[in-house]
Amino acid sequence: MRCSISLSTGSSLVEVLVALVLLTLGLLGASTLHVATLRAQHESTLASRAAQLAAGMAERLRANRAVMTASDVDNPYLGLDHDAGDNAPLTGGGSTGSACFGSASCSAAQLAQFDIDEWREQLHTALPGGRLRICRDLPAGDTADDEAGWACSGAAHAPVVIKLGWRERYRADLAGGMGGPKLVWQVAGGAP
Repeated sequence: MRCSISLSTGSSLVEVLVALVLLTLGLLGASTLHVATLRAQHESTLASRAAQLAAGMAERLRANRAVMTASDVDNPYLGLDHDAGDNAPLTGGGSTGSACFGSASCSAAQLAQFDIDEWREQLHTALPGGRLRICRDLPAGDTADDEAGWACSGAAHAPVVIKLGWRERYRADLAGGMGGPKLVWQVAGGAP
């Protein structure tokens, strides 16, 4: 009798394990890419909201010409520094500017206070842990550190700028996720 040994043509256990490891690595890479895409989409949404908010603020600043042409000391917009982080309470509550709704007339100072109260409320709703600062500041590149930060030069010839930033939930390397402003919007040029 003749004995024949047949060679196995199926997959060995090692080959199956290697295929599973490769499949697992591919799925892990795809999930990492998906998370990075979601983060980028979220940041893009916040940047878009911030740009819309800053554009609206700039228009309101330009519309209130009486306050914007006043001295820096008499301008309630300049020096505004509001941090909406940690669910900070809203101050002002719109009470001083509430008379500015409808056909009621209000002074330029009341309109400015109304605008500030509105921006604080919008900041709380539009940007998580947002921060808003309006001041006179030299453009980035004109300072020694060549980086836009929250500090303002306050120089009389410097342009009026709106600085907006927000906390990033996934940035553990920053204290509370807040770095420098993510958007700096120049409203008006400096004094000649």
